Amino acid sequence: MAATPENPAPATPRRKPGRHRGEGQWAVGHFTPLNGNEQFKKDDDGLNVRTRIETIYSKRGFDSIDPNDLRGRMRWWGLYTQRRQGIDGGKTAILEPEELDDEYFMLRVRIDGGRLTTEQLRVIGEISQEFARGTADLTDRQNIQYHWIRIEDVPEIWNRLEAVGLSTTEACGDTPRVILGSPVAGIAADEIIDGTPAIDEIQRRFIGNPAFSNLPRKFKSAVSGSPQLDVAHEINDIAFVGVEHPEHGPGFDLWVGGGLSTNPKLGVRLGAWVPLDEVPDVFEGVISIFRDYGYRRLRTRARLKFLVADWGPEKFRQVLQDEYLKRELLDGPAPEQPRDVWRDHLGVHRQNDGRFYVGFASRVGRVDGATLSKIAELAETHGSGRLRTTAEQKLIVLDVAEDRVDSLVSGLEALGLKVNASPFRRGTMACTGIEFCKLAIVETKARGASLIDELERRIPEFDEPITININGCPNSCARIQVADIGLKGQLVLDGDGNQVEGFQVHLGGALGLEAGFGRKVRGLKVTSAELPDYVERVLKRFQAERTEGERFAAWTARASEEALS
Repeated sequence: MAATPENPAPATPRRKPGRHRGEGQWAVGHFTPLNGNEQFKKDDDGLNVRTRIETIYSKRGFDSIDPNDLRGRMRWWGLYTQRRQGIDGGKTAILEPEELDDEYFMLRVRIDGGRLTTEQLRVIGEISQEFARGTADLTDRQNIQYHWIRIEDVPEIWNRLEAVGLSTTEACGDTPRVILGSPVAGIAADEIIDGTPAIDEIQRRFIGNPAFSNLPRKFKSAVSGSPQLDVAHEINDIAFVGVEHPEHGPGFDLWVGGGLSTNPKLGVRLGAWVPLDEVPDVFEGVISIFRDYGYRRLRTRARLKFLVADWGPEKFRQVLQDEYLKRELLDGPAPEQPRDVWRDHLGVHRQNDGRFYVGFASRVGRVDGATLSKIAELAETHGSGRLRTTAEQKLIVLDVAEDRVDSLVSGLEALGLKVNASPFRRGTMACTGIEFCKLAIVETKARGASLIDELERRIPEFDEPITININGCPNSCARIQVADIGLKGQLVLDGDGNQVEGFQVHLGGALGLEAGFGRKVRGLKVTSAELPDYVERVLKRFQAERTEGERFAAWTARASEEALS
């Protein structure tokens, strides 16, 4: 039985209360809310706000919304207030929430496993054009985000999305958010195992389930059977990574406790092999540990990574087995090093049935509703009607016959979408930034797009894999610590002593089995205006100094601070 204020978990003895009354862990009897977030969740489940949106707020307008719903529970249905226009980054941490709020919303559409049909994409595009001023950004968690959404339009948007099998349920909030999946699940020629059935069952059992709708904070998940390790498993709260067990065949290696933001931690292996049909049960055990033992006192420590760091993988696995699964997990092997340094599936690739899939890139995930509708038309004409979003802000058209590939590529290129993309178009990622985000300090999307264009113009011969991740604040939605060049937005001083938008630079981060966090060079900050000059300079130094086969991250680890400045 789940631990709740009504049904406390009896197994673990209570700790003596400290000066802060413990960490707010339900499993040790700490049910009294220790902050405002825990209080509003105890007062009313976030899932219940949908009824108020449909029956009250959408009819009476923005000013009728209760503050705890506006800045709290509405996230359970994918809604965040967006940043009021014209507020500069210097005021982000100074103004009260109501001063930062605009009367419009970001709305996040969850796309579990990245799976879309052309009918669904067409509806997403139509909603964008009719209700969101054309906005529709691809995220690095396989979602699509709208902006400029009015509360009056939300019920109609939900009706249209749900009519084609899409949802915004728990796309945000202290909930199990979208489940990442390999964007080539079920069709890749080199796939170890197709995790789609597990994603479907997790979604059916746990998304929108009140037993898991009050977690200490967000819970990020990933399931991929691809040997390319294509879902950033190292930075998810839970990840199932495809492996071949020497005795039991294909299954999944279990990872827990990853996450970035201001206290980045890489996930750890529990050393356990999980067969496909047991993935949902193991998912339930891990998310239940987070709900029952997770830290609820401080929001800055309310992620699973802190509990895993304190317990260690051995204790975490033991608690999972003893208290939740009631059985032992099988030991299993670690995943192998991926063969391809790029894990975004860009380009033209043969499927396991002889047809092809075609992956393509916009600039930093920025698209619009009209373009999405045209992509849907192209995919319907050239494929079977199936598409996928990726964890790298890209899109893929599946099931393309060989004699239709060139026509599809030409159609995508005509829309400004690159199949054969430069390393800069391919490897640059940006978060929402100050344009819409209330936490941001600097502009990101337009800055990233212009940076791509400048680098393609200045160093067109550069052909090494490179990731350039741009974030508008320290929270690392764009994964700055695990990029070759990670750029954390902040205000800096220019040459004349004026405070302007700029970035702190992280160098040499990586994902994959050699995952690690980037290096910060003392005092290395650049203004937004200087950014193209800086990136060009450091990449040319890399070209000049690298040894045969040396990757950028390895070079930065040995390069002098002067070379990196």
